[in-house]
Formats: sequence, C-alpha cells, structure tokens
Amino acid sequence: MSDATLHATHQNPDDFAVQIADQIESFLVAVTEVAKGDEPDSAVPFLLLEVSQLMLAGGRLGAHEDIVPDERYEPDPGPEPDVDLLRENLARLLEPIDVYSEVFDPYEPRKAPVPARISDDLTDIITDLRHGMVHYRAGRTSEALWWWQFSYFSNWGSTASAALRALQSVVAHVRLNQPLAELDGLDTDQGMGDDTLEFEAGKVMAEEIGAPLGVRPVT
Repeated sequence: MSDATLHATHQNPDDFAVQIADQIESFLVAVTEVAKGDEPDSAVPFLLLEVSQLMLAGGRLGAHEDIVPDERYEPDPGPEPDVDLLRENLARLLEPIDVYSEVFDPYEPRKAPVPARISDDLTDIITDLRHGMVHYRAGRTSEALWWWQFSYFSNWGSTASAALRALQSVVAHVRLNQPLAELDGLDTDQGMGDDTLEFEAGKVMAEEIGAPLGVRPVT
C-alpha cells in the first residue's frame, strides 16, 4: 500500500505517527504475503527481518511518553477480521519449527518454559496491530497510537520478542550447523519443564530443515 492511500496528503513523513504506521503497515503486508506460501525458501529469514523491524517500532512506542487518546472511550472499530486462515497457513509453512519453548516473564524466579507457536504469535500480533490500524485509517491518530503503545506493553511486544528469538535461533542453528532440539509430540497445551525438554530432545540436523525454510549453513 502506498503512502498516498495510507496517509492523508497533509501529513509529514517525518511525523512520529506516520513512521510508526508505516512500519506497522509494512509488517502486516509482509507477513500476509509470506503466509501465502509462494516463496517458502525465504520464509524464515524474511520473517526474522520483518519482526526485527517491527520491534524497532515497538521500542519507539515503549520509549515514548504515555500517549493519551482524544476521546475517553474507544470508538467502535467494528468486527475484528478473521485470522484463522492466516494462522493455519503460517502453521503449515513453519511446521518443522513452529513449536518452541518460551518463558513468559524472565523476572519470575524458577518459572518453567512453556510451549508456544510462531504461527500463533504472528497472528496474535497482527490482530493487535490491525485493531490500531483501523483507528489510524479513520483519522483517529491518537487512538491508534494509544492502542499500539498499550498493546505493545500488554501483549504484542513480549509476543514479538519471543517470536524474534525463536526465528533468530532457527537461522543461527542452521547457519552454524548445530543440531536442533526436536519437540515431536509436544503441543502448546502441555507444560514443558527442563526434564521434558531433555527427554524430547532429538537429533534433527540443521540441513533437514534448512533447505525447505530458506536458510543455509555457513560454508
């Protein structure tokens, strides 16, 4: 989507709101395109790049002073778009590495890791970002920025950082020719402590998933 259709012509491209909206729009478009599966060989590196760029927008929102919307109550943005098909397409595309382990709060002592899915993470992030984009496109800029900032702290920031670490780990394992721990049989409704992780660890070599996911070992 061009700037002409996303932004009003009077808006300054150097404006904070315009820059944040551009980064978010880029992420929404890019992940939707990846999920189509037309270029599976570049899926993981491309997602790594897009999530990394989104985290820059999140960091800027996080460092910004508290944003206060113009209205006391949020205007009704309408029904949320269905993301089930997007989630299913991403899960199918990322199937070899979709499930990973995550600790929700690194400051909670002795918290066991739990299973998570990159496909779930990406669609949850998109749901949050689309909600704010509806306000932005309707001209409710302060409402959009408030929502993006609030949901960055409450949900999509931690979700995106977890997905980023998982994607970076996949690329690093493959490029460095290191084995990956296999999570066969685990799902996101299971707890996963250290003993379970050790038991489930397998011998999935990086080259078995590198080619179909678009990453290559360092030669």
